[in-house]
Amino acid sequence: MICFIQRVCWGQVTVADQCIGRIDQGMVVLVGFERGDTAAQVEKMAHKLTHYRLFADAQGRMNLNVQQIDGAILLVPQFTLAADTR
Repeated sequence: MICFIQRVCWGQVTVADQCIGRIDQGMVVLVGFERGDTAAQVEKMAHKLTHYRLFADAQGRMNLNVQQIDGAILLVPQFTLAADTR
């Protein structure tokens, strides 16, 4: 499993001019699942995503996680992250 994380003020996914997912402050995560990924790996990644300290505290330090800012996570499947392009 490969994840690409982007902090956002807001984010959305639009397909055929229709919004199918939207968040305010939080993170957009592009996820490339690979053959052999297990449920345990997915749980471990979910724990990591919710605990990464990517957001600024009152002193401007990247010291808060997405839960502490009452943020959201928008997961977007992106199979090309795991593509073999040799």
